[in-house]
Amino acid sequence: MLVDSPPEAAAAPAPVTPGRRHLLRSAGLMASLAVLAVIAVLGIAVGAKQIPLDQVWHGVFHYSGTDTDVIIRDVRFPRTLLGLIIGAALGLAGTVMQALTRNPLADPGVLGINAGASAAVVSAISFFGVTSLTGYVWFAFAGAALVSVAVYVLGGTRSATPVRRALAGTALTAVLVGYINAVNLMDTAALDKMRFWTVGSLASATLPTVGQIAPFLAVGGVLALLLARPLNALALGDDQARALGARLTRTRVLAMLAVTLLCGGATAACGPIVYVGLMVPHVVRAITGPDMRWTLPYSAVLSPVLLLGADVLGRVVARPGELQVGIVTAVVGGPVFIHLVRRRRMAQL
Repeated sequence: MLVDSPPEAAAAPAPVTPGRRHLLRSAGLMASLAVLAVIAVLGIAVGAKQIPLDQVWHGVFHYSGTDTDVIIRDVRFPRTLLGLIIGAALGLAGTVMQALTRNPLADPGVLGINAGASAAVVSAISFFGVTSLTGYVWFAFAGAALVSVAVYVLGGTRSATPVRRALAGTALTAVLVGYINAVNLMDTAALDKMRFWTVGSLASATLPTVGQIAPFLAVGGVLALLLARPLNALALGDDQARALGARLTRTRVLAMLAVTLLCGGATAACGPIVYVGLMVPHVVRAITGPDMRWTLPYSAVLSPVLLLGADVLGRVVARPGELQVGIVTAVVGGPVFIHLVRRRRMAQL
């Protein structure tokens, strides 16, 4: 009598080798760059006035001074270029903050750093009559640095937890937003200068603006990328990081310097834009894992995709006017933040 033999066990999937993992991540990064290029083209081509692609090309590469060329070269091109560098800065800052605090809910906006920079710039405009971007930058750096220290102190030093720091940042943000609104109400002359800036906008971008802000963002970005290995060690905990030879104090100081440069420069250029640095690192870690050597470059590429996409969406949904990019990112980012908080809470139950 024949007895049925048991079915053969399904073959286990072959493990992903380090070389294959590196290849997949590299391919993903190239694909992300391609998506960014498409979004950048849309940023130049799409606006209140519809312009054919051939005229867009002419305006970028064969400027002749026509009205269409002026719109492309002097308005949309600087706006897109500023969105690229600001998006990369916010993405890098958010990724560094989350790694530094070991808190996936950390973000320069959530922790009050953007609000600190904004409050300092508003003070500069109203009380000191500062009107140039060069002046804004230094006030923005000072405000971002002061709030970073305040969050660290209020959240507790060694006894700090991610929730305590998030609460400290939220409380400081509420106070600073109230201060900003009060200054705006008392100084109506300065209100016109600040009303679009305080909601976060790329609309006033010019090539000189990009040139003035780019050096600060470049230094902050390079510093953030160089901290990838120390931040990887820091993620293992202080004791293991020390065992691996990481210099914790130096890493934290340099990381906060990078965040201050990135957030201060970005806020000075276009006002506070929130949630970009919160959302993108979560998407990136789902693709690359927690390795900062990959998380940082991916965030630097995908954050401008989100920012420029939000900017294009704001122009399309409100034609012939537009919604400021800070409003669009807040509308999208608020529900995402709530989802992340709920998911984190459920994971702790």
